[in-house]
Order: sequence, then structure tokens, then C-alpha cells
Amino acid sequence: MLRNLVQSVILYERVNTTLPKAKVVRSMVEKLITTGRKKTLVSRRALSRVLTIESAVNKVLEELGPRYAERKGGYTRIIKLGRRVGDGADIAQLQLIKE
Repeated sequence: MLRNLVQSVILYERVNTTLPKAKVVRSMVEKLITTGRKKTLVSRRALSRVLTIESAVNKVLEELGPRYAERKGGYTRIIKLGRRVGDGADIAQLQLIKE
């Protein structure tokens, strides 16, 4: 489930989920983008171990890596959206920062 959320954040650059899941997925996405900043075969294989969709791997290496090349970290932000009607869980939007 977390792998699918990570892939959704990378492909669509935002996803709505519960706050605890967003906090866990944030760290995973940050590590993947940091790995993808170096466009090498080793980083491609490391990304392929986590991301099952090839277009997500390509997006990290070709688009997100160069976008955040000068940034030291903090590629994502969490915006709290309120509570879910059914069970009252905190809902948040995890999105990539535009630069």
C-alpha cells in the first residue's frame, strides 16, 4: 500500500491520504528523490527495487532529480485538509514542492 502511495506521489505530484500515512510516505519519497539526483545505473536499480512502474523511475531520474539538484532536502510538503466524514481520521495532502 505504501509503495503505491509513493508511486502516486511521484507520478501525480500530489495525493490525498491520512496524516499518519502521509508522514511515512514523505520520508520514502524524499529518500527516492535524493537517490535519483545522481543519474547512474546504480541509482536506477535502487529506484527499480522500490518503484514497480518504469515511468515512475524515469520521472525521478529525468525530471525530479534535476529539478531538486540544488536543494539539500525537503522536496515535499504536507497540508492538513481536515477530518474524514466516515471515521474522523485526519486527512492530509502530500505534494511535491514546485521549483
